[in-house]
Amino acid sequence: MTSLTTSKSPTAGGTSSAPRGRRRPLSFERISFFAVFLGLPLALYIYLVVSPIIQAFYYSLTSWSGYDANPAFVGLANYQALIHDDLFWTALRNNAILAVVLPTITIVLALALATLVTVGGSARGQTRGISGGGFYRVVSFFPYAIPAIVTGILWQQVYSPQGGLLNGFLDAIGLHNLKNTPWLGDPNLALGAIIVVIVWSFVGFYMVLFVAAIKGIPAEIYEAARLDGSGRLRTAVQITVPLIRDNVSTAVVYMAILGLDAFTYMAILAPTGGPNNQALVVTQYLYSNFTQAKYGYAIAMGVVLALVTLLVSIGVLVSSRRQQVEL
Repeated sequence: MTSLTTSKSPTAGGTSSAPRGRRRPLSFERISFFAVFLGLPLALYIYLVVSPIIQAFYYSLTSWSGYDANPAFVGLANYQALIHDDLFWTALRNNAILAVVLPTITIVLALALATLVTVGGSARGQTRGISGGGFYRVVSFFPYAIPAIVTGILWQQVYSPQGGLLNGFLDAIGLHNLKNTPWLGDPNLALGAIIVVIVWSFVGFYMVLFVAAIKGIPAEIYEAARLDGSGRLRTAVQITVPLIRDNVSTAVVYMAILGLDAFTYMAILAPTGGPNNQALVVTQYLYSNFTQAKYGYAIAMGVVLALVTLLVSIGVLVSSRRQQVEL
């Protein structure tokens, strides 16, 4: 009886294949690659990002005045003082309002405009936007291209109660009782007036962002929705928004972060915090404490604001991820 023996067939070239999962030995080339493309960026990130964060937290636990070589360690005293600081809570409340209102208004307007210039045209024929959509995109992007300081100075003149463009327009259309309205000097109007400025500055940018995202949606989807009798509003809500959810989530995060900062616009339009501090934000209050050499206290505000910003960003992204899973 003959026995049958089996042998591994050689691979092309006459050599047998190496076992899978076997690690390649570390060579000088691999070590050099990791050191240059991983180690160096990581070292720079730790030095330029992580280290300043750790230092900021440490200084928030001291009474550092900005000039002390060895500031006194006070522990959580600065954070305890923040809890009892009514002005800080007023500023944080204004930031919270901005963080909610700015993304809501800006993104709703940007989505509406983006839908119009991409798929909001005639219902006949191929799916397309309104005529002149390219012109509207360019014009709407102009405000974003203007530096924030210039924008603030421009709107200062628009809101001026004496000869301002807005009051002059209201007077011209017959609203004579509003011709001397102090838009930035009224406690009930100041924050809302500044919100209008910020929305005006950013709605064009996010419209262009959403236009690019909508362009990536296959036209067949819109044509099928149109054949099913779906109207423009229903199509935008049930088709467009879910398909560009990632872009919308990113926009919400960035606009919320802007609302938690907003220093540049506030410093120009409400340099003292507005009437009765109704337009004061944390970054302004933080800066005023820096100018008074209360560095430790100001840094404690910065740490709190950074934590709030981080929590808001994580909350938005987690909420968006859960909605994607449900879909």
